[in-house]
Amino acid sequence: MKKQMNKHVLILSFSLAVVSLGFGMIIPIFPFYIEKLGASGAHYGLLIATAALLEFVCAPVWGSLSDRTGRKPILIIGMVGYALSSLLFGLSTQLWMLFASRALSGLLSSATSATAMATIGDATSDRDRGGSMGMLGAAAGLGLILGPGLGGWLGAKALSLPFFVAAGLAMVALLLILTLVPESLPPAQRQTGGRLLQGMGLPELWRALRGPVGALFGLLFLVSFGLANFESVFGLYAADRLGYGPERVGAILAVVGVVTTLGKAVLIGPLTRRWGEPPLIRVSMLASAIGFCLLLLARQYGLLLLATGLFILSKTFLRTTLLSLASKRTRRGQGAVMGLGNSFISLGRIAGPIWAGFAFDLHHAAPYLSGAGIMLVGFVLGLVWDFGKKTVSQGTCHSSQQ
Repeated sequence: MKKQMNKHVLILSFSLAVVSLGFGMIIPIFPFYIEKLGASGAHYGLLIATAALLEFVCAPVWGSLSDRTGRKPILIIGMVGYALSSLLFGLSTQLWMLFASRALSGLLSSATSATAMATIGDATSDRDRGGSMGMLGAAAGLGLILGPGLGGWLGAKALSLPFFVAAGLAMVALLLILTLVPESLPPAQRQTGGRLLQGMGLPELWRALRGPVGALFGLLFLVSFGLANFESVFGLYAADRLGYGPERVGAILAVVGVVTTLGKAVLIGPLTRRWGEPPLIRVSMLASAIGFCLLLLARQYGLLLLATGLFILSKTFLRTTLLSLASKRTRRGQGAVMGLGNSFISLGRIAGPIWAGFAFDLHHAAPYLSGAGIMLVGFVLGLVWDFGKKTVSQGTCHSSQQ
């Protein structure tokens, strides 16, 4: 039985790796692809925000729907949606087709990750659950590390090739899910009452922002918004300002994935144990502001790799330490707090690329300068705020969300 469960975990891990690998492959190709269709930086930002917005809206809906219909149908929808959106993007010859493919990706492929996690939650014991979910997270991280380099290499041969490869891998994952992964939620355990579709609304987020750990939620949004000034337009900057092709852009973004993974796996634990989250947050905010400026000053490829690595290392700590601190400031209701925190991160990933794209059209340096300013504001706020030193009880936390 345990051997069979391990097989299911491997299949789900492969499925998440395919989705993240496809996303990673697409990132270095985006700027060259939209340039071929005559799109601007504003279009680029809107394309990224389109998928992020629909993921923000739809992921909780798919989660609640899987509680009613079972996990397997939602997993299938997610993989089919990802395959179709990748195929459509690769076949796109007009700008509206790019937007349609990104919308389809956000609408349908957002069903994959949360439902895979729920499947593991259904089918594993308390003892094995952490390790199994850790495998899913590691698989997704591995895809993001390998994707940009592979995408840059494939894109140098043909810009549309990474999208077709992503669609093909998604179909392989779909076949494995169809034939080898059983339904993990029996009909007797499925929800039948309450609202049919449940998601996170803006009123709930506003009330949480005014609650006891609202300062941390506000910083999560600010960090996510500020860092989008790098994440969403770096490919455009490297292509238009520095003249790099897909291979070099992919290699730089592979460095981003490696540094992010190593920073989270190796450094966050020892640093937070030694200094605690608030000092690390303040230092990372200031270092990120400086990092934006270093990126603008770097002109040679080697220097840009170094500047990117240093910048990514500084920003790697921020989201994790802010979420960790929010968790520590709340005695109970951890799931609700983590869900709210990720919702504020998602909002930053929606608004940030839109601003960064418009700013890039004004001047190539504008997104980096605005990113530096935003992180500097976060640093000042971090000096002023006490980060909610009092631990929040379950009732208080709950009242902030009602």
